[in-house]
Amino acid sequence: MTFAAALAFLFCALAAVGCVYQAFALIAVARFFARRPEAGNLAEPVTLLKPLHGGEPRLGENLASFLAQDYGAPVQFLCGVNTPGDAAAPVVRDLIAAHPVCAITLFPGPRLPGANGKMGNCAAMAPLARHDILILSDSDMVVAPDYLSRIVTALGQPGTGAVTCLYVGRGDAGVWSRIGAGMISAHGLPNMVVGLTTGMARPCMGSTIALRRDTLAAIGGFGAFADVLADDHAIGAAVAALGLLVAIPPMVLIHAGAERSLAQVWRQHLRWAATIRDVAGPGHYGSVVTHAAALAVIATGFAPMPGAVLLAIALALRFAVAARVNRLAPAAPTPLWVIPIADLLAFAVFLASLATRQIDWRGATLTMTGKGRIVARNKRD
Repeated sequence: MTFAAALAFLFCALAAVGCVYQAFALIAVARFFARRPEAGNLAEPVTLLKPLHGGEPRLGENLASFLAQDYGAPVQFLCGVNTPGDAAAPVVRDLIAAHPVCAITLFPGPRLPGANGKMGNCAAMAPLARHDILILSDSDMVVAPDYLSRIVTALGQPGTGAVTCLYVGRGDAGVWSRIGAGMISAHGLPNMVVGLTTGMARPCMGSTIALRRDTLAAIGGFGAFADVLADDHAIGAAVAALGLLVAIPPMVLIHAGAERSLAQVWRQHLRWAATIRDVAGPGHYGSVVTHAAALAVIATGFAPMPGAVLLAIALALRFAVAARVNRLAPAAPTPLWVIPIADLLAFAVFLASLATRQIDWRGATLTMTGKGRIVARNKRD
Protein backbone atom coordinates (compact mmCIF):
# COMPACT_ATOMS: atom_id res chain seq x y z
CA MET A 1 0.00 0.00 0.00
CA THR A 2 1.37 3.40 -0.97
CA PHE A 3 1.53 6.28 1.48
CA ALA A 4 -1.25 8.10 -0.38
CA ALA A 5 -3.44 4.98 -0.27
CA ALA A 6 -2.77 4.65 3.44
CA LEU A 7 -3.85 8.24 4.02
CA ALA A 8 -6.96 7.68 1.93
CA PHE A 9 -7.86 4.62 3.99
CA LEU A 10 -7.13 6.43 7.26
CA PHE A 11 -9.30 9.46 6.55
CA CYS A 12 -12.11 7.42 5.02
CA ALA A 13 -12.11 5.23 8.13
CA LEU A 14 -12.10 8.25 10.44
CA ALA A 15 -14.92 9.87 8.48
CA ALA A 16 -16.94 6.63 8.62
CA VAL A 17 -16.47 6.43 12.39
CA GLY A 18 -17.43 10.09 12.55
CA CYS A 19 -20.69 9.35 10.73
CA VAL A 20 -21.49 6.55 13.17
CA TYR A 21 -20.75 8.98 16.01
CA GLN A 22 -23.17 11.56 14.57
CA ALA A 23 -25.91 8.95 14.28
CA PHE A 24 -25.34 8.00 17.92
CA ALA A 25 -25.36 11.68 18.93
CA LEU A 26 -28.70 12.16 17.21
CA ILE A 27 -30.21 9.30 19.18
CA ALA A 28 -28.55 10.37 22.43
CA VAL A 29 -29.90 13.93 22.21
CA ALA A 30 -33.43 12.68 21.55
CA ARG A 31 -33.32 10.27 24.50
CA PHE A 32 -31.69 12.67 26.95
CA PHE A 33 -34.32 15.36 26.49
CA ALA A 34 -37.17 12.84 26.49
CA ARG A 35 -36.51 12.28 30.21
CA ARG A 36 -39.12 13.53 32.63
CA PRO A 37 -38.02 16.34 34.93
CA GLU A 38 -37.72 15.66 38.65
CA ALA A 39 -41.06 15.40 40.41
CA GLY A 40 -42.08 18.21 42.70
CA ASN A 41 -41.89 21.97 42.63
CA LEU A 42 -39.63 23.14 45.43
CA ALA A 43 -39.30 26.85 46.13
CA GLU A 44 -36.66 28.09 48.55
CA PRO A 45 -35.03 31.54 48.80
CA VAL A 46 -32.12 31.84 46.37
CA THR A 47 -29.30 34.23 45.59
CA LEU A 48 -28.38 34.60 41.94
CA LEU A 49 -24.70 35.45 41.47
CA LYS A 50 -23.88 37.20 38.21
CA PRO A 51 -20.23 38.15 37.61
CA LEU A 52 -20.06 40.81 34.87
CA HIS A 53 -17.27 42.28 32.77
CA GLY A 54 -17.93 44.85 30.05
CA GLY A 55 -20.93 45.61 27.90
CA GLU A 56 -22.48 42.95 25.71
CA PRO A 57 -25.27 43.07 23.12
CA ARG A 58 -28.67 42.69 24.80
CA LEU A 59 -27.04 42.40 28.26
CA GLY A 60 -29.94 44.12 30.02
CA GLU A 61 -32.47 41.89 28.29
CA ASN A 62 -30.47 38.78 29.11
CA LEU A 63 -30.16 39.72 32.78
CA ALA A 64 -33.86 40.55 32.94
CA SER A 65 -34.72 36.96 31.97
CA PHE A 66 -33.50 35.90 35.44
CA LEU A 67 -36.04 38.27 37.02
CA ALA A 68 -39.02 37.11 34.94
CA GLN A 69 -39.43 33.88 36.88
CA ASP A 70 -42.50 31.89 37.89
CA TYR A 71 -41.12 31.27 41.34
CA GLY A 72 -42.73 31.36 44.76
CA ALA A 73 -39.83 32.29 47.05
CA PRO A 74 -37.58 35.33 47.56
CA VAL A 75 -34.85 35.90 44.98
CA GLN A 76 -31.78 38.08 45.46
CA PHE A 77 -30.01 39.13 42.26
CA LEU A 78 -26.41 39.96 43.05
CA CYS A 79 -24.40 41.43 40.15
CA GLY A 80 -20.68 42.04 40.51
CA VAL A 81 -18.26 44.10 38.43
CA ASN A 82 -14.53 44.51 38.94
CA THR A 83 -14.51 48.32 38.94
CA PRO A 84 -17.24 50.98 39.29
CA GLY A 85 -16.45 52.18 35.76
CA ASP A 86 -17.15 48.81 34.14
CA ALA A 87 -19.47 49.14 31.14
CA ALA A 88 -21.84 46.58 32.67
CA ALA A 89 -22.51 48.76 35.75
CA PRO A 90 -24.91 51.23 34.04
CA VAL A 91 -26.86 48.27 32.63
CA VAL A 92 -27.38 46.92 36.14
CA ARG A 93 -28.40 50.36 37.41
CA ASP A 94 -30.98 50.58 34.64
CA LEU A 95 -32.20 47.12 35.62
CA ILE A 96 -32.59 48.24 39.23
CA ALA A 97 -34.59 51.29 38.14
CA ALA A 98 -36.82 49.20 35.86
CA HIS A 99 -37.52 46.58 38.56
CA PRO A 100 -37.89 48.50 41.83
CA VAL A 101 -39.61 45.62 43.64
CA CYS A 102 -36.80 43.15 42.87
CA ALA A 103 -33.89 42.64 45.26
CA ILE A 104 -31.08 43.60 42.88
CA THR A 105 -27.65 44.54 44.25
CA LEU A 106 -24.69 45.92 42.29
CA PHE A 107 -21.32 45.05 43.79
CA PRO A 108 -18.85 47.64 42.39
CA GLY A 109 -15.65 45.73 43.12
CA PRO A 110 -12.83 45.32 43.53
CA ARG A 111 -12.54 41.61 42.92
CA LEU A 112 -10.21 39.42 44.92
CA PRO A 113 -6.78 38.59 43.43
CA GLY A 114 -6.32 35.69 41.03
CA ALA A 115 -5.82 34.94 37.35
CA ASN A 116 -9.45 33.87 37.01
CA GLY A 117 -11.29 37.18 37.18
CA LYS A 118 -14.73 35.55 37.34
CA MET A 119 -13.85 33.58 40.45
CA GLY A 120 -12.22 36.65 42.00
CA ASN A 121 -15.43 38.55 41.34
CA CYS A 122 -17.60 35.81 42.83
CA ALA A 123 -15.40 35.43 45.92
CA ALA A 124 -15.57 39.18 46.56
CA MET A 125 -19.35 39.48 46.29
CA ALA A 126 -20.30 36.14 47.89
CA PRO A 127 -20.37 37.62 51.45
CA LEU A 128 -23.31 39.78 50.31
CA ALA A 129 -25.41 36.70 49.49
CA ARG A 130 -28.42 36.45 51.79
CA HIS A 131 -29.74 32.99 51.06
CA ASP A 132 -28.63 29.40 51.47
CA ILE A 133 -29.03 28.41 47.80
CA LEU A 134 -26.52 30.09 45.49
CA ILE A 135 -26.92 30.00 41.71
CA LEU A 136 -23.97 31.22 39.69
CA SER A 137 -24.31 31.80 35.94
CA ASP A 138 -22.31 33.48 33.21
CA SER A 139 -23.25 36.96 32.06
CA ASP A 140 -24.34 35.83 28.60
CA MET A 141 -26.98 33.30 29.62
CA VAL A 142 -30.71 33.62 28.93
CA VAL A 143 -33.30 31.54 30.79
CA ALA A 144 -36.99 30.64 30.60
CA PRO A 145 -39.55 31.55 33.31
CA ASP A 146 -39.40 28.04 34.83
CA TYR A 147 -35.60 28.16 35.26
CA LEU A 148 -35.45 28.69 39.02
CA SER A 149 -38.22 26.22 39.72
CA ARG A 150 -36.52 23.44 37.79
CA ILE A 151 -33.04 24.17 39.15
CA VAL A 152 -34.12 24.28 42.80
CA THR A 153 -36.24 21.15 42.37
CA ALA A 154 -33.24 19.30 40.90
CA LEU A 155 -31.00 20.53 43.72
CA GLY A 156 -33.49 19.25 46.27
CA GLN A 157 -33.20 15.64 45.10
CA PRO A 158 -31.45 13.25 47.52
CA GLY A 159 -27.69 13.08 47.12
CA THR A 160 -27.47 16.08 44.82
CA GLY A 161 -24.74 18.60 45.61
CA ALA A 162 -24.91 20.85 42.57
CA VAL A 163 -26.95 21.46 39.43
CA THR A 164 -25.68 22.59 36.04
CA CYS A 165 -27.30 23.06 32.62
CA LEU A 166 -26.70 22.41 28.95
CA TYR A 167 -27.13 25.30 26.55
CA VAL A 168 -27.43 26.30 22.91
CA GLY A 169 -26.03 29.34 21.13
CA ARG A 170 -27.75 32.49 19.90
CA GLY A 171 -25.72 34.92 17.81
CA ASP A 172 -26.52 38.51 18.76
CA ALA A 173 -23.76 40.41 16.96
CA GLY A 174 -23.95 39.48 13.30
CA VAL A 175 -22.85 36.66 11.02
CA TRP A 176 -19.77 35.58 12.97
CA SER A 177 -21.70 35.32 16.21
CA ARG A 178 -24.28 33.18 14.37
CA ILE A 179 -21.50 30.85 13.24
CA GLY A 180 -20.09 30.71 16.78
CA ALA A 181 -23.58 29.94 18.07
CA GLY A 182 -23.85 27.11 15.55
CA MET A 183 -20.62 25.63 16.89
CA ILE A 184 -22.16 25.61 20.37
CA SER A 185 -25.58 24.26 19.40
CA ALA A 186 -24.80 21.69 16.74
CA HIS A 187 -21.37 20.59 17.95
CA GLY A 188 -20.88 21.38 21.63
CA LEU A 189 -24.27 20.34 23.00
CA PRO A 190 -24.49 16.97 21.16
CA ASN A 191 -20.93 16.12 22.23
CA MET A 192 -21.79 16.90 25.84
CA VAL A 193 -24.90 14.71 25.68
CA VAL A 194 -22.87 11.83 24.22
CA GLY A 195 -20.37 12.22 27.05
CA LEU A 196 -23.19 12.08 29.59
CA THR A 197 -24.84 9.12 27.89
CA THR A 198 -21.67 7.06 27.75
CA GLY A 199 -20.38 8.15 31.16
CA MET A 200 -17.22 9.56 29.59
CA ALA A 201 -17.99 13.08 30.85
CA ARG A 202 -19.56 14.45 34.02
CA PRO A 203 -19.54 18.14 33.20
CA CYS A 204 -20.25 21.18 35.30
CA MET A 205 -20.76 24.30 33.19
CA GLY A 206 -20.67 28.02 33.74
CA SER A 207 -24.16 28.30 32.28
CA THR A 208 -25.41 27.39 35.75
CA ILE A 209 -23.78 26.17 38.95
CA ALA A 210 -26.35 25.87 41.73
CA LEU A 211 -25.31 24.66 45.16
CA ARG A 212 -25.93 25.28 48.82
CA ARG A 213 -23.79 27.53 50.96
CA ASP A 214 -22.45 24.67 53.09
CA THR A 215 -21.44 22.74 49.97
CA LEU A 216 -19.55 25.76 48.68
CA ALA A 217 -17.81 26.13 52.03
CA ALA A 218 -16.87 22.43 52.02
CA ILE A 219 -15.03 22.82 48.69
CA GLY A 220 -13.16 25.92 49.83
CA GLY A 221 -15.37 28.70 48.48
CA PHE A 222 -14.94 30.50 45.16
CA GLY A 223 -11.50 31.73 46.20
CA ALA A 224 -10.16 28.18 45.96
CA PHE A 225 -10.59 28.39 42.17
CA ALA A 226 -9.10 31.85 41.61
CA ASP A 227 -6.15 30.48 39.61
CA VAL A 228 -7.99 27.66 37.85
CA LEU A 229 -8.87 27.91 34.16
CA ALA A 230 -11.81 25.48 34.09
CA ASP A 231 -13.42 26.80 37.28
CA ASP A 232 -16.80 25.28 36.42
CA HIS A 233 -15.34 21.81 35.87
CA ALA A 234 -13.19 22.14 39.00
CA ILE A 235 -16.19 23.11 41.12
CA GLY A 236 -18.12 20.12 39.80
CA ALA A 237 -15.19 17.79 40.48
CA ALA A 238 -14.86 19.15 44.02
CA VAL A 239 -18.56 18.58 44.67
CA ALA A 240 -18.32 15.04 43.28
CA ALA A 241 -15.32 14.42 45.55
CA LEU A 242 -17.67 15.01 48.48
CA GLY A 243 -19.72 12.04 47.28
CA LEU A 244 -22.49 14.26 45.88
CA LEU A 245 -24.09 14.26 42.44
CA VAL A 246 -23.80 17.09 39.93
CA ALA A 247 -27.26 16.91 38.34
CA ILE A 248 -28.08 18.00 34.80
CA PRO A 249 -31.84 18.31 34.24
CA PRO A 250 -33.26 17.85 30.72
CA MET A 251 -33.48 21.54 29.86
CA VAL A 252 -31.45 23.98 27.77
CA LEU A 253 -30.45 27.58 28.35
CA ILE A 254 -29.39 30.08 25.71
CA HIS A 255 -25.86 31.44 25.35
CA ALA A 256 -26.05 34.94 23.85
CA GLY A 257 -23.02 35.20 21.57
CA ALA A 258 -21.43 38.63 21.16
CA GLU A 259 -18.56 37.89 18.76
CA ARG A 260 -18.36 40.45 15.95
CA SER A 261 -15.44 38.99 13.99
CA LEU A 262 -13.72 35.75 13.07
CA ALA A 263 -10.89 36.64 15.46
CA GLN A 264 -13.32 36.94 18.39
CA VAL A 265 -15.01 33.63 17.54
CA TRP A 266 -11.59 32.01 17.23
CA ARG A 267 -10.36 33.29 20.62
CA GLN A 268 -13.56 32.29 22.39
CA HIS A 269 -13.74 28.76 21.02
CA LEU A 270 -10.01 28.16 21.26
CA ARG A 271 -10.19 29.00 24.96
CA TRP A 272 -13.03 26.50 25.41
CA ALA A 273 -11.24 23.81 23.39
CA ALA A 274 -7.96 24.31 25.26
CA THR A 275 -9.89 24.11 28.52
CA ILE A 276 -11.44 20.80 27.44
CA ARG A 277 -8.01 19.51 26.45
CA ASP A 278 -6.70 20.49 29.87
CA VAL A 279 -9.56 18.65 31.56
CA ALA A 280 -9.84 15.60 29.29
CA GLY A 281 -6.14 15.01 28.71
CA PRO A 282 -5.39 12.32 26.07
CA GLY A 283 -9.12 11.77 25.58
CA HIS A 284 -9.28 15.11 23.80
CA TYR A 285 -7.29 13.64 20.90
CA GLY A 286 -9.94 10.98 20.42
CA SER A 287 -12.58 13.66 19.92
CA VAL A 288 -11.28 14.04 16.37
CA VAL A 289 -14.04 11.59 15.39
CA THR A 290 -16.67 14.17 16.34
CA HIS A 291 -15.65 16.16 13.24
CA ALA A 292 -17.27 13.92 10.64
CA ALA A 293 -17.79 16.53 7.92
CA ALA A 294 -14.26 17.93 8.08
CA LEU A 295 -12.77 14.42 8.02
CA ALA A 296 -14.92 13.56 5.01
CA VAL A 297 -13.69 16.69 3.19
CA ILE A 298 -10.10 15.55 3.74
CA ALA A 299 -10.99 12.00 2.68
CA THR A 300 -12.44 13.37 -0.57
CA GLY A 301 -9.05 14.86 -1.40
CA PHE A 302 -7.41 11.42 -1.19
CA ALA A 303 -10.27 9.22 -2.41
CA PRO A 304 -12.81 11.32 -4.36
CA MET A 305 -15.62 8.79 -4.79
CA PRO A 306 -15.83 7.18 -1.32
CA GLY A 307 -14.93 10.53 0.23
CA ALA A 308 -17.83 12.25 -1.55
CA VAL A 309 -20.25 9.56 -0.37
CA LEU A 310 -19.03 9.92 3.20
CA LEU A 311 -19.29 13.70 2.96
CA ALA A 312 -22.91 13.48 1.81
CA ILE A 313 -23.73 11.13 4.68
CA ALA A 314 -21.87 13.29 7.19
CA LEU A 315 -23.65 16.48 6.10
CA ALA A 316 -27.05 14.77 6.17
CA LEU A 317 -26.40 13.58 9.73
CA ARG A 318 -25.05 16.97 10.80
CA PHE A 319 -28.16 18.70 9.43
CA ALA A 320 -30.33 16.17 11.27
CA VAL A 321 -28.49 16.78 14.55
CA ALA A 322 -28.82 20.56 14.13
CA ALA A 323 -32.53 20.24 13.35
CA ARG A 324 -33.05 18.09 16.45
CA VAL A 325 -31.26 20.62 18.65
CA ASN A 326 -33.28 23.44 17.10
CA ARG A 327 -36.43 21.74 18.37
CA LEU A 328 -35.11 22.05 21.92
CA ALA A 329 -34.72 25.82 21.73
CA PRO A 330 -36.87 27.32 18.95
CA ALA A 331 -36.03 30.81 20.24
CA ALA A 332 -32.40 30.31 19.16
CA PRO A 333 -32.40 28.21 15.98
CA THR A 334 -29.23 27.46 14.03
CA PRO A 335 -29.71 28.07 10.28
CA LEU A 336 -28.63 24.99 8.35
CA TRP A 337 -26.31 27.05 6.11
CA VAL A 338 -24.21 27.73 9.21
CA ILE A 339 -23.42 24.05 9.82
CA PRO A 340 -20.72 23.40 7.16
CA ILE A 341 -18.90 26.63 8.04
CA ALA A 342 -19.19 26.01 11.78
CA ASP A 343 -17.99 22.42 11.38
CA LEU A 344 -14.86 23.38 9.44
CA LEU A 345 -14.07 26.16 11.90
CA ALA A 346 -14.62 23.82 14.85
CA PHE A 347 -12.15 21.36 13.31
CA ALA A 348 -9.55 24.11 12.85
CA VAL A 349 -10.05 25.13 16.48
CA PHE A 350 -9.62 21.50 17.56
CA LEU A 351 -6.31 21.24 15.72
CA ALA A 352 -5.07 24.52 17.21
CA SER A 353 -6.12 23.44 20.71
CA LEU A 354 -3.73 20.50 20.63
CA ALA A 355 -0.72 22.79 21.03
CA THR A 356 -1.92 26.13 22.41
CA ARG A 357 -0.66 27.22 25.82
CA GLN A 358 -1.88 30.82 25.87
CA ILE A 359 -5.50 31.91 25.68
CA ASP A 360 -7.43 35.15 25.65
CA TRP A 361 -10.08 35.64 28.31
CA ARG A 362 -11.97 38.91 28.64
CA GLY A 363 -8.99 40.92 27.41
CA ALA A 364 -6.39 39.13 29.55
CA THR A 365 -3.75 36.80 28.13
CA LEU A 366 -3.54 33.71 30.31
CA THR A 367 -0.78 31.12 30.27
CA MET A 368 -1.76 27.52 31.01
CA THR A 369 0.74 26.06 33.47
CA GLY A 370 -0.58 22.50 33.77
CA LYS A 371 -3.04 20.68 36.00
CA GLY A 372 -5.72 23.26 35.21
CA ARG A 373 -3.78 26.23 36.61
CA ILE A 374 -3.38 29.59 34.84
CA VAL A 375 -1.23 32.69 35.23
CA ALA A 376 -2.20 36.13 33.95
CA ARG A 377 0.63 37.59 31.85
CA ASN A 378 -0.86 40.89 30.73
CA LYS A 379 -4.12 42.75 30.29
CA ARG A 380 -5.33 44.87 27.42
CA ASP A 381 -8.04 46.66 29.39
